[in-house]
Amino acid sequence: MTASSTRPVPAPCAPRTTEAHTPAAAPDPTTPCAPSYHRLTGLTPTLSVRCAPPPSGDGWLTAADLAERPAAVRDLVAVDARQGLARYGRPLRPDVAAGFGLHRAVWPLSLLFTVPWFLERRVPLLGPGDVALRRGNAAVELTVRPAAFVCLPDDPAAASPATAPAARTAAVRTVAVRTAPDETALAAELRCALGAFLDPLLAAFRPQVRRGPRVLWAMATDAVVEGLCYAGGLLGEPERARAELSALLAPDDRAPTDPAPADRAPAGRAPAGPTPAHAPGAPGRPAPAPAPFTPGAGFATPAPGRGGAPGAPSGGGAPDATARARASCCLVYTAAPEDMCAGCPRVTRG
Repeated sequence: MTASSTRPVPAPCAPRTTEAHTPAAAPDPTTPCAPSYHRLTGLTPTLSVRCAPPPSGDGWLTAADLAERPAAVRDLVAVDARQGLARYGRPLRPDVAAGFGLHRAVWPLSLLFTVPWFLERRVPLLGPGDVALRRGNAAVELTVRPAAFVCLPDDPAAASPATAPAARTAAVRTVAVRTAPDETALAAELRCALGAFLDPLLAAFRPQVRRGPRVLWAMATDAVVEGLCYAGGLLGEPERARAELSALLAPDDRAPTDPAPADRAPAGRAPAGPTPAHAPGAPGRPAPAPAPFTPGAGFATPAPGRGGAPGAPSGGGAPDATARARASCCLVYTAAPEDMCAGCPRVTRG
């Protein structure tokens, strides 16, 4: 992870394993991607995922709340502003606090997509109303309600795409299943599904972060990479996580990688029909890899930083986040100049 997610305290998105962590209840096998969410929850006491309808009140916010209600974004950013003041002894710049808040939202939310892909080769198709989060002083809680997913042809669910059972609820639901022909196509589905989900969130944070679409997608790319890289370490597969992220974000030399505008958000649930992957906000136009994300996972050795802020905790073998060149600057140096990240583009690009 980055300085923006580990240095301000508390750091809900920098999970650590502990002996006292109580294992999560066994997942409902009828819920799509539940085994992945269960396994992720069992790794750390500071990030939990439940397959359930989104709660309301008591600090819970759906992704739709953040996308549609500016006040919800301001409230979330205010938490990071208070934490920054406590950590650094000085007020954070408003755009820096907003950047911290965006990172701490995208980091866990992206795991809802990337971990099932990594562990099960399933890509959930989630809309803003399918996911809720609650940030506490030392933990992040998520609820997720998958209603559709994409899988490979050899997935058992591919045999009955229209009748896969959903989680047990008062009303019987079915889950739509679509198959991707191969690993490359599934990776494209992941970029499309995650990009479409994040697009309205980036647009909602944009007035607070005060950055344009290209920088916002670079920030999202860093959060996605650092999240799965960290989870891969906790799962005991850091090298595979790095290799698969590098392949996922490898640029397509045949077409320019022009990010989708972050101020144009798709509405409603992610489509579950048999359509190809497209860039968010551009129906019918195939997305050149890895649009809308910044090309490259950045795992080349970065230049030495000025001070070297610590990266993610090393529990479970997770790689240090400073072992990669980041696509964006988290701006932590504005609060603590000595904490310039070694992989910051302000260092690696001159």
